[in-house]
Amino acid sequence: MQEALVQINKKKNAKKTAVVLVALPIIFFFVSICLGRYLVAPGKVFNILAYQVLPLDVTWSSIEESVVSQIRLPRIIMAMLVGAGLSVSGAAFQGLFGNPLVSPHILGVSAGAGFGAALGILISGQAVVIQLMAISFGTLAVVITYLVSRMKTGTPLFMLVLSGMITQAFFTALISLIKYVADPEEVLPTIVYWLMGSMSGVSYDDLWIGAPMILGGIIILLLMRWRINVLSLNEEEARSLGIDVQKSRWIVIIASTLITSAAVSLCGIIGWVGLVIPHIGRMLVGPDHRVLLPACVSIGSFYLLLIDDIARTATAAEIPLSILTAIVGAPFFAYLLRKTGGKWS
Repeated sequence: MQEALVQINKKKNAKKTAVVLVALPIIFFFVSICLGRYLVAPGKVFNILAYQVLPLDVTWSSIEESVVSQIRLPRIIMAMLVGAGLSVSGAAFQGLFGNPLVSPHILGVSAGAGFGAALGILISGQAVVIQLMAISFGTLAVVITYLVSRMKTGTPLFMLVLSGMITQAFFTALISLIKYVADPEEVLPTIVYWLMGSMSGVSYDDLWIGAPMILGGIIILLLMRWRINVLSLNEEEARSLGIDVQKSRWIVIIASTLITSAAVSLCGIIGWVGLVIPHIGRMLVGPDHRVLLPACVSIGSFYLLLIDDIARTATAAEIPLSILTAIVGAPFFAYLLRKTGGKWS
């Protein structure tokens, strides 16, 4: 009888958690559109958004419509997409590598994409060039990581992690070289600010470029979530369950690379999101990736949207996102270490 009551309470708590995870990003989406240096009433925000598909009477000013539909809306959508993508990638990588300290940047993709973007700013400065070079070099970084990992026999995942560290150090050095040769008056500040992460320059054109890649990667990982449970087991056990381990691993890696390189190409390097959010997700819904990955989509989109709101409203000058994510992420990890003693279940 007591066990039955426990199961009933667990189901009720699970339903409550699911409702909160679904409702929180939706509610905060509308709240975020209202917030800013130019406040817009919630009723007007709803009418402006509805006006895009319904023939309503115009009761708002052109400035309000421009602020809502042209400035805040694409920025908010991008923040939610990037937050969801990095969080899902982090959860997938932590399950794949069986390591709680793994993030989407572990294979060097962020450093490679950051170098590509810095090089694009140096030689051109055009948004399309920056984005294409960031995605290209992010992909190249993962290819280099794979080739280096194949140079020596050993545990495949362990060799990938070590190779990723080498690749990341290499491209980080190249980023420093770009900074060194850049014009200190104009180009260098642009590179430095961009690398710290920001949503300030996001437009609908950026969404058209980045959203399909990020959404595609998220969908692939969600479809693979039950396989990630199996991949987190011993390799022999995974094969005994009929899983093509190597193929499944590379599908996860490619999808995560697609998400991370697209995110970096559009809004710079944003750390800690893919590291922190999966742990919060496990605390709420448990380690089962079939539930954890959808939860990370919700929590990650809400979290980065909240961080972006703070970044654009806390001070007169916008705060880079990586500063705020580190300020939140580092104390959280200290708390997690104290609570778990370094163990991960």
